[in-house]
Formats: sequence, C-alpha cells, structure tokens
Amino acid sequence: MGMLDGRTALVTGAGRGIGRGIAMALAAEGAKVLVNDLGAKLDGEGKDASPADVVVKEIQKIGGTAAANYGSVADWDQAHAMVEQAVTLWGRIDILVNVAGILRDRMIFNMTKEEWQAVLAVHLDGTFFCSRAASVHMREQKYGRIISMSSVSALGAPGQPNYGAAKAGIIGLMYSTANGMAKYGVTANSIMPSGATRMIDSTPRGRAFFEQHGKWPSEAAVGTATDPDNVAPLACFLASEQAGHINGQVFHSYGYGYSLMVEPVPLRRIEADRRLSPSEVAALFPKTVGTYFLPPPGTTFGKSLEARPKQEWKDVGNGVRFWQAPWDPPAEFASKP
Repeated sequence: MGMLDGRTALVTGAGRGIGRGIAMALAAEGAKVLVNDLGAKLDGEGKDASPADVVVKEIQKIGGTAAANYGSVADWDQAHAMVEQAVTLWGRIDILVNVAGILRDRMIFNMTKEEWQAVLAVHLDGTFFCSRAASVHMREQKYGRIISMSSVSALGAPGQPNYGAAKAGIIGLMYSTANGMAKYGVTANSIMPSGATRMIDSTPRGRAFFEQHGKWPSEAAVGTATDPDNVAPLACFLASEQAGHINGQVFHSYGYGYSLMVEPVPLRRIEADRRLSPSEVAALFPKTVGTYFLPPPGTTFGKSLEARPKQEWKDVGNGVRFWQAPWDPPAEFASKP
C-alpha cells in the first residue's frame, strides 16, 4: 500500500531533474502520473519527446501507471489540455506539481525584454495556467493538492531578475490559491528546491566543477546530498491526505533536510492621528522603524543553518536532527494544525 494509492497526478517538467524525481516518487507511492515535458533546452527552445517517454517507461518498469504529455505550460490551451488528458485517462486529477522551468540569466542592466518575458511565461504563467485548469476539477471533487516549485532565487539572486521575480510570484500565487481553495478541500504549498540539475551544470560554478572533476555536478550528485531526487519525499508528503492541514506554506529543500520558511510578518510600525509630513517621517525613522535593517535576503541561508549553535539542535533519532529558531514562534501569529 502506498500513501497515494488511487490518486492521479500531473507533474510538469517531469522529464528530467527535480520533476523526474517527483514523478517517480509519486508513482512509487501508488499515484497514476501524467509526465509532462516539452523536451526543450534550458533556454526554452526546441522540443523533444524522449525525456517524457523515458520517465513513463521507468515508471512502468517499477509497476506504476503513467502516460506522457509533450505540451508547453506557457500555452493556455496546452496547459488546459494536459489537465484534461489526466482527467480523461483516470477520471480525476488529485495532484498537480508545477516544476517546468527555463533559464535566461542576465543582470538587470543587460536583460532584454524577450529574456524577461520568456522566463515569466514558463514559470509564472505556466504555474497559473496549470493551476487554474486543475482547480476547476479539484473544486468540483472537493479535493486537491497543488505543489509549486519556487526557488531561493526569489530571495535575491543577482543574475536572475527574471527567474527570481517569477519564483517570488509563484509564492504570491500560492498564497492566493491556498486562501481561495481551502474551503474546497484543496491545499496549495510551495517548495524552494535545491539539487544539482542541468540548470546548475549551465552556470559558471557548474562549468568550474566540470573542469576540476571531469564530470558535471548533476552526474556527481546521484545518491548524495545534492541529488535533486531529495526533493521528492517532501513533495510526496504534501501531495498526500496526511498533509491536508498544511496549506499556504513555503518549504526549503536542501541536502537531506527540509526547512519551513516564515512568511512576511509585521516587525515595526509608526502610526499617527494625522498624515505625517515627509520631514516628520525622516525624523521619526531613525529611532522607530529604521533602528536597523536586515540586508536583502540571499540564496545561501540553507548552508548557514548548519553553523547554528549546537544547543539549538535536537536529536530526534534514527540519524535525524531538528533545528528550531530561538525566535520561533511569534505567538501572536502562530496557529495549530
């Protein structure tokens, strides 16, 4: 018996990397999986049916049920068609995992309009198009799980203004979907995944790794803490009935562990009984709201947690440790399942 027996799923971008690992894991837990992959290059150009076909065969080899879809999530009609394909094949759609993505990295000062629009079209439009199509069925059947891949790049990757903006937008879309669909038994959550995929291979860091080791990061990652398949167990759990109380949350998958990210909450505020003048705001800021400012968030916080004081970590058995921030929880914002 698997935790997803009887469920049906659509995983976009499932032909390689993180999407492939999630599709395989869902199938291993009993879900019927529609494997979507356009088969494009990293920049979104080209088409190739083989990535999706290979994963379907791999799922069937382990005794699972799967079918392939080669549509583009960035196309409204094709996104809706892939959802309808799952419903036609298996009668319903219970799980949607939005993974499909491309890269066109530039600094903000030399990014073209086309590079901006292409990345947002796949990541943000694609997540919306597929979620919109699936939500109609999930609302009717009073059950659904939507899991969308965001990224730590949303926290300020300097060479990815298009990718970072799209990934931050996915979190906003997820919050809205979570609030709008909760009463229908549908949850929406996001994961900031990590892992050495072909996207990492394409970076200067990936090329440097190849020059030093003679293999690409994605090749060296198999079976290690940087294996993109490490994201899949969390995605499977969020896709299950057991996770019905988890809604509107962002998780970071890093190495062999997972972090719950805190949502933006109020920190400081000044308030007057009238409209303040600009000079009053300037005078008040240094001693109230502006006593200090944190720097813009970055993408390396996952590594920094490992260096937290030992007393903040608790051994929970079987080789597992648990870290809880000393400032957790802010009681006025906390809620219980």
